[in-house]
This record gives sequence, C-alpha cells and structure tokens, in this order.
Amino acid sequence: MSRIAESFGVLAGRRAAYIAYATAGFPDGETSLDIMRSMLAEADMLEIGVPFSDPTMDGPVIQETSRRALEAGTSLAGVLRMVERLRSGTEKPLLIMSYFNPIHSFGLRDFSAAAADAGADGIILPDLPLEEFEPWRLEAVRAGLDTVLFVAMTSSPQRMRASGALASGFIYALATMGTTGLRDSLSERLEPFLRLAMRETGLPVAAGVGISNASQCREVGKVADGVIVGTALMHAALRAVDEGDDPGKAIRDIIAPMISTLDES
Repeated sequence: MSRIAESFGVLAGRRAAYIAYATAGFPDGETSLDIMRSMLAEADMLEIGVPFSDPTMDGPVIQETSRRALEAGTSLAGVLRMVERLRSGTEKPLLIMSYFNPIHSFGLRDFSAAAADAGADGIILPDLPLEEFEPWRLEAVRAGLDTVLFVAMTSSPQRMRASGALASGFIYALATMGTTGLRDSLSERLEPFLRLAMRETGLPVAAGVGISNASQCREVGKVADGVIVGTALMHAALRAVDEGDDPGKAIRDIIAPMISTLDES
C-alpha cells in the first residue's frame, strides 16, 4: 500500500485529509525547506509545486512565488533534491506537482525513477490530457509512483470514470472554476459535484483551488476525502517574507485552525 493510500485509509471515517501546497524554492532553497517542514508538522500530506514560467492554472500568488523561486535558481533537479531532504525527516506522503513540459524535457523514465528514488509518493499533472497519458502512466507504474489526475465541475461522468481508471492515489477535484486564488465563498454546485466525483472515480477525492479559510475547509471536509490548501498558505508565506517575519510560523498559524475545523466536520 502506498503512503497516500495508507494516509487516506487511516483518516477514513474520522476527518478529511489536509493536503498543504508549497512552491518549491520560494523564496530560496533553504527557506523553502523550512516552510515545507512547517507544513509537514501539521498537514497530512505535502504537495510540492515545481515553479514554472508559463503556468495555466495558477493565480497571482502562486505565480509570484514561482517567479521568485525561478529567479533564485530553482530547477526540477533541485526540487528532487528538496524532496530527498524532506523524506529523510518524514514518513508522510510527498507529492510533486508539475506542468508536463519540465518532466517531458527531463525524460519520462529518468524523471519517474529519480522522483521515486528521492522519496516522492506521487505526481500531480494539471495539464496532461487523458488522451496523451499512457506513456507517462507506464513509467509511473514502473517506478511505483501514484499519479493524481483532475476533474472539474464541467467533467462528464464518463470523463470522471476515465480519470479514475487511469489515476491512482486520489483524484484532485477543482472546487472552483478558473485559476488558483483566494475566494470569499465556494460554489453551490460543489457538494453535488464532489459526491458525483467520488461515486464515478472510485478513488479518494480531494478538493482544491479556492479553499481559503477554516470555514471553507469545514464545508468541503464534510463531503470530500481531502482538502487541498495552497494559495492561502503561500500568501501568508509571501507576506511574512516581505515583512521580515517567520513564514513557517505564519503558515502554522493558518493550518492549525483549518485542521481543527476538519476534526469538527
């Protein structure tokens, strides 16, 4: 059983899993590791974002942290080294989220082997179409990596079933339409969408994009198997860095009440 499946299994019937996102390399390598370790101290799983110059689903906060990470010299190989260092201190699931172009340039077999060797448990691919998924799937299975795929409110039941058949670990359900970012409220369509995704995919379903506060975590956690929070955490880290404060503490102060509300869901 993978660490991801084990984590969902342990939490099943108790509360939704809390999955934190961090942009790798922001604002620099060592501070980024401190930020991610702060997240791992509280969260159930960590999603490690590979900074990319031409994102398709990231809003202004993640774009800014990615820009600074790239300016600091963060590369895909460097992210793998960060994963290796994180793995030495935790048994919690570590997932790498990357647009497909850097992985394709690295080489599918080389990257999947290197990611597994570094201690990654899964890969999240936001821009790889199902129709072009098979070459990657073969290499991921060979390396023992889970691959997380996305479903949206516009996905048909047939598309959801296809995603569930190809993915492993969990399904990433887009809680809002559009790019990542802070939201004041969530869609009224979210609950029926999540229930449909859970029924059709046959995998744990974690909702992310736009989940910004403890109240929204509670709302999503009543239905979904997991809650993914990214922009709210990186916004706190960005502000702390710019103001000369401790970004790790700023992040822990946000995560703790969010997980408390999941315990109450």
